Amino acid sequence: MTDIKEYITNDFKAIDSQKTIGEVQDFFDELTFSHFPVIEEGIFVGSIAADDIETFDSDKKVNDYKYVLEHFFARTNMIWLDVLEVFAKNHTNLVPILDENNKYIGYYEIEDVIKFFHETPFLKEQGAIIIVSKNTIDYSMSQIVQIVESNNGKLLGLFISNSDVNTIEVTIKISVGSLNEIIQTFRRYNYDIVSEHNEDNYIKNLKERSDYLDKYLNM
Repeated sequence: MTDIKEYITNDFKAIDSQKTIGEVQDFFDELTFSHFPVIEEGIFVGSIAADDIETFDSDKKVNDYKYVLEHFFARTNMIWLDVLEVFAKNHTNLVPILDENNKYIGYYEIEDVIKFFHETPFLKEQGAIIIVSKNTIDYSMSQIVQIVESNNGKLLGLFISNSDVNTIEVTIKISVGSLNEIIQTFRRYNYDIVSEHNEDNYIKNLKERSDYLDKYLNM
């Protein structure tokens, strides 16, 4: 399967904060991006929204409107579900990407991420969904993998679906193996079973959890 990082693009350079608003308005007129990243001396400072820029003074510079820039982004090491969540929460069709040193790398476009989403084993392969939770301090992804595989299960994917200071919640998709034995093993290791899902209902809920994503997911 393709790595989601292969969808990082730099077809258009980030907008320099010293560009005039008029230049950026012309840029958005030619394209369909809802947002686009802005850099200042090579550093990412936020994204400017196409809807906002229509109301700005065309003679001023982007830097004059820095206070309205939106600061969402994805990391290069994010899994695809976390990237998808950034799109959904920020109602955007483009997400800037930063590396672990906060260096601007490029951006993801929603169409590319949805294409990747369609191809993931998490959706394509049959399996069962389990959501487990545990104290944050005791959480171990390697332990979750070990529990699944020790019961002859095949792990199709997992991601952190919720977390706070004390508790972390992990959504797991499994094929093969005894689901009941896997659940009992999680309990022996002091995981709480938040829920078990019929796959069809879970995928439906995954698609429907954001009105924004409903426009793009049509499976």
